[in-house]
Amino acid sequence: MNRTLSRWFVSPLATLMLTTGVVSIVGCNPVAAQEYRTNVLTVTGQGIVSVPTSLAQVNLGVEVRGQTAEEVQQTVAERSNSLIRLLRSRNVDKLQTTGIRLNPIYSTRNNETTITGYSATNTVSFRITTEEAGQLLDDAVASGATRIDGISFVATDEALDAAREQALRQATLDAQRQADVVLGTLNLSRREIVNISVNTNVPTPRPLAQFDMLRAEAASTPIQGGEQQVQASVTLEIGY
Repeated sequence: MNRTLSRWFVSPLATLMLTTGVVSIVGCNPVAAQEYRTNVLTVTGQGIVSVPTSLAQVNLGVEVRGQTAEEVQQTVAERSNSLIRLLRSRNVDKLQTTGIRLNPIYSTRNNETTITGYSATNTVSFRITTEEAGQLLDDAVASGATRIDGISFVATDEALDAAREQALRQATLDAQRQADVVLGTLNLSRREIVNISVNTNVPTPRPLAQFDMLRAEAASTPIQGGEQQVQASVTLEIGY
């Protein structure tokens, strides 16, 4: 066959392989391929950071009882407006109405139930610095508040954000230390991190018990904050 023509001659089998995209690798060693398999160690680190609280979250309101629905509703509206004006004058934060209720009061006598009056309630919530909370509660009672449903203490948003970052760093270093201890004990080497899972949690502050209104009227109210914890966990999947 002419050499020029033979250079351009392709067997039918080769043509079929090129057309279908079939590629054959000769001499592949399956044992060598398995040597690159990565084993994975999973560890979870924890981080906890305590933040001093500087804000008081307060829930208070006005409750009035009377003979008619119109009477109690009018009275509770007047006292609530006076209370709101006081709170706004003190520049409290996140002021909002949390509940408005008007309920009949029942009395049962000789197996007969009748309505003997009505009870109206208007409640609000707000935040104020812990140092100002005690005096404000006293002034709120003088302004018409008749109930304090709860007080809890929280840190500022900026302080909580910084605490989250610190807790995450602690959790990450804790996970890395655990992995190094385990792998070092087994004479194994740490390789790349193949997966990371992160979780942060700020527990809801526990409110104090309902406030004693009689004591609030008798003396200045002492308010003492505390600490709020930020928790984080980091799970690492590390190849070795």
